[in-house]
Amino acid sequence: MANLVKKSFDKPDDLVAPDKTRAEILEFGTIKAVKVTAQPGWTWSECIKPHVGGESCQAGHLGTCVQGSMRVTHDDGTEMTIKAGDVYSISPGHDGEVISDEAFIGYEFNNQGKSFAVWDS
Repeated sequence: MANLVKKSFDKPDDLVAPDKTRAEILEFGTIKAVKVTAQPGWTWSECIKPHVGGESCQAGHLGTCVQGSMRVTHDDGTEMTIKAGDVYSISPGHDGEVISDEAFIGYEFNNQGKSFAVWDS
């Protein structure tokens, strides 16, 4: 039997909304699709770290940016800027900050089996 599943971010399975952040989550078994919106002024260290602790984000991210831009700084000091049209892969151990005057909107996909990678600690 075929397995065909269709969902919409208009009716997410879960919603996570800490300061300056909105994550709409669609669950497909162990795969999660997440629409991430981070407002101007958002940083992982100020908006997410208080909820999860640690010195840096310990989640991996695979996604694409459709609006805005974000600077990501890895624990080893390497940096990259993600902007609309970019597809990105970020390994655990990083911080991020929205550097655009408009919200950063990204769509991420993961198989970590958890609700939303930003909350992994």
